[in-house]
Amino acid sequence: MRGWLFFLPLLLWVGLTHGMAASAGDDAQVREILRLRIESAGLPAELQAAGEAVRAATAVPDFYVRRFYQPAWSRQGQPTAEAEAMLGAIADSRLEGLEPAHYHQPAIESLWSGLRDEALDQERRLLLLADFDLLLSDAFLLLAAHYQQGRINPETIDPDWRARRGDADPLPVLEAALQSGEIRASLEGLLPQAAEYAGLRAALVDYRARQAAGPWPQVPSGPTLRPGQRQERVPALRARLIAGGDLAAPAEDERDSELYDDQLVEGVRAFQSRHGLNPDGVVGPATLAALNVTLDERVRQIEINLERWRWLPRDLGERHILVNIAAFQVELVEQGRAVLDMRAVVGRLYRRTPVFSGSMTYLVLNPNWQVPHRLAVEDILPQVQKDPGYLSRQGYRVFRGWGSEAIEIHPAEVDWQRLTKRGFPFNLRQEPGPANALGRIKFMFPNPYDVYLHDTPARELFRKEARAFSSGCIRIEKPLDLALRLLAGTALGEPEGLAAALERPGPRTVRLPRPVPVHVLYWTAWVDPQGRLQLRADIYERDERLGQALEQPPPQPTRTTS
Repeated sequence: MRGWLFFLPLLLWVGLTHGMAASAGDDAQVREILRLRIESAGLPAELQAAGEAVRAATAVPDFYVRRFYQPAWSRQGQPTAEAEAMLGAIADSRLEGLEPAHYHQPAIESLWSGLRDEALDQERRLLLLADFDLLLSDAFLLLAAHYQQGRINPETIDPDWRARRGDADPLPVLEAALQSGEIRASLEGLLPQAAEYAGLRAALVDYRARQAAGPWPQVPSGPTLRPGQRQERVPALRARLIAGGDLAAPAEDERDSELYDDQLVEGVRAFQSRHGLNPDGVVGPATLAALNVTLDERVRQIEINLERWRWLPRDLGERHILVNIAAFQVELVEQGRAVLDMRAVVGRLYRRTPVFSGSMTYLVLNPNWQVPHRLAVEDILPQVQKDPGYLSRQGYRVFRGWGSEAIEIHPAEVDWQRLTKRGFPFNLRQEPGPANALGRIKFMFPNPYDVYLHDTPARELFRKEARAFSSGCIRIEKPLDLALRLLAGTALGEPEGLAAALERPGPRTVRLPRPVPVHVLYWTAWVDPQGRLQLRADIYERDERLGQALEQPPPQPTRTTS
């Protein structure tokens, strides 16, 4: 019954105007249909067009109210050039890793086809024009929001992700685009303008073209393959590397060779380098697993990481630090170029390093480490219960209470065997020294996670391919080099000055000459400065959740009056 009441005023009005259609302008009649449609909808969540929900359910009515319900995408009963451009912009969303159908593409194309029907009666034509207008406006506003902020709010699928998403109002963008006629350019201007985004976008085009040639060959499982060996799996390996672009096609007479020759070894090394594997040319389990990730999965991986780019601030800072958790890598970027890069150790799977942006304002030389309670009871207490001398050897001090009221207790006075995780009454502090978990320098950018960059005495971990060993903070390979760069122009910005400062006993806080933005990110696909697509394993299993979310249409408007 409610659906009939919704359309009743509209149908009555159309019937009354049937006889005067020839004298009244189509624009005025479509405008009145739009007004009645929007006002009759009641709650914004009930606004529909051509049987589809209008998802920008608040912005679309606001848009038409501001223009007194004047149609935006037709003139004198005909779709405008801007409408044609908008339909092209919807199709272009696929180039950004998005799905055009999520922006009403099939419905809009069907409406346009109907409007071309010369036998269409006037009443039906006016209704189709109103649907056409509403869906195109909704599509623009959705695309504008998704290009500016990302299609998915990351916090809805991952509690460890805090992105600084854009919050600009897309309505003025739509109004300006219609006024200028620059529909596609206006939308494209909302996308990330970084060269890295453009490179990843080009990689998506390339990989989709490879999809047209069919799936990649799979390399059969088997024993580790080493240079110089002969195996029946070698032709499949060669075919896979050629299909992925890591190896040039050999001469015809070499195509079926089962010899793992030098040329093929170089192709494997190129593949390994692009996938964060040790480029030793040996096809072991890790390399084989990476080779057998399907082309469809790689295309989806690129689409997922394009979405992550859209979550980022458009200005990362003229000078900034990038941490890529999935790549175990840290870069200092100045004027668009990485001037320093290093390996990193990130959080274990059950203590994941969160994703966020911050501002580095100071560093601490010879830091002590105030052990978080969770780490004290989960990591250190079991060590002490096995080895009573552990605390003293590692430079830990034991306190009951906090701050100026804390009372130090000698470790030998505590019956550690009787303590449990729930009844642990102490706080632990590790003093500066060679065993200190933070090493000689920690780099501070205040954040709610108490995560920072720091040195480490466990240098051997940097030699491993996968480096998820920390409790959430980021251990870096070249702390002295980073400190010198950040303190350039000060007394501590020279090697001699920094070395002298580190020789002084006790912690020392040093403010940076200017704050440096820090972006802790999670990219499993990106394009390096040489134009090579880099791919990494999804160590925190974040890709699958995001991929599933991107497959779903934008959410229906909620039925609320607030």
